[in-house]
Amino acid sequence: MTQTRADLPPLAAPDLPPVTAPERGGCHPAAQDTVRVGAFLLSAQFPGQTHAQALDRTVAATVAAERAGLDAVWLAEHHFVPYGVCPNAATLAALLLGRTRRIQLGTAVSVLSTSHPVALGEQAALLHLTSGGRFTLGVGRGGPWIDLAVFGSGVAAYEEGFAERLDLLLSWLRGSRVRADGPQFSFPEVAVVPRAVEPARLSGNELANWLGLTPGPALRFPRQRTETGPSTETGTAGGPPVVVACTSPGSVKLAAERGLPMLLGMHSGDDDKLAMLTAYRTAWRAAGRGEEQLARVEREHVAAGVAQVADRSPAARATLLQAMPGWFEYGLGAHRTVDGRERRMRDPYAYTELLCDLHAVGTPRQCADRLLATVERTGIRRFALLAEGSGDQEATLHNIARLGAEVLPQLS
Repeated sequence: MTQTRADLPPLAAPDLPPVTAPERGGCHPAAQDTVRVGAFLLSAQFPGQTHAQALDRTVAATVAAERAGLDAVWLAEHHFVPYGVCPNAATLAALLLGRTRRIQLGTAVSVLSTSHPVALGEQAALLHLTSGGRFTLGVGRGGPWIDLAVFGSGVAAYEEGFAERLDLLLSWLRGSRVRADGPQFSFPEVAVVPRAVEPARLSGNELANWLGLTPGPALRFPRQRTETGPSTETGTAGGPPVVVACTSPGSVKLAAERGLPMLLGMHSGDDDKLAMLTAYRTAWRAAGRGEEQLARVEREHVAAGVAQVADRSPAARATLLQAMPGWFEYGLGAHRTVDGRERRMRDPYAYTELLCDLHAVGTPRQCADRLLATVERTGIRRFALLAEGSGDQEATLHNIARLGAEVLPQLS
């Protein structure tokens, strides 16, 4: 018989015991390479909360994640629904980069179907250069939501336009001058300012060419330097990393052909991940890309999931099963399609149970074993784990602290 929310034990009070880190044990075979764990924060508005409370929890959780030693914080963006109240993940990342010093900030994801690729590229370059390379741009196609009508991009941007948008974004992030001549975007050549990829030290005439000026003899600029190597003073020479949210064979193929790592969704189990990795490798090789580069890129795939740490496994599951179904029903139920097409919503309680079964929910040892099982089965070593499933700010901060103090040491 299916439980109702009233059948569950009450959510643990936020008056929680202090977290202490256990002694490190032996290294699990699957953890011989670095396992990187980040927090996935949707700025979820749980029933009864205000928008400000949801956003304040995200800010506090990011600071806590850096303190706990997590690798990254991944931020989502949504429009017009309480499922997540951050409408621009890159803007929120800018704030949080200023509040932190070490941790990586990434978008999971910035929705390309409702964003101009050049505007998003300018944001990404700005954050990359001013943060010393701590920003990662995750992009995705989004959904067939009313957002497409509100922002004027239309359903075609979602159904057929993602590849063009992604290619324009990559041209902007990797180039010095860009023009567009496509169905969605058409504009004359313009200079990329600021450049995400640090330029080589240019001669006067080379710089004139880059600026679009007519080169002349012995053109020099004040204090011109003659070095030809790229600048690496701030660790920003390579431009911001880009990852692509992949939920279909088409998006997997697109990411592989462009040499970009994947971000895999919370609904994917290890078998699903393995199938997508197989499809990725097939598309990669069909595009004529090399094996050495494939090995490097595959270390950058990211798997989204859920993390809830407790002294006993039933308590961890109860925390999520009490809070998350109501949030799913309240938040996802608010989505409206752009053209009135039929949409099917998962049963909120069954979906929460599935996430508990698939991901790091339980004791610290169980959470570590679950992550290491994914590493061993798939080779994926980067995780973005939803840590705010309790819906409570203090409990979220405690969960992040336990993730850092009690789970991470068992992965290294």
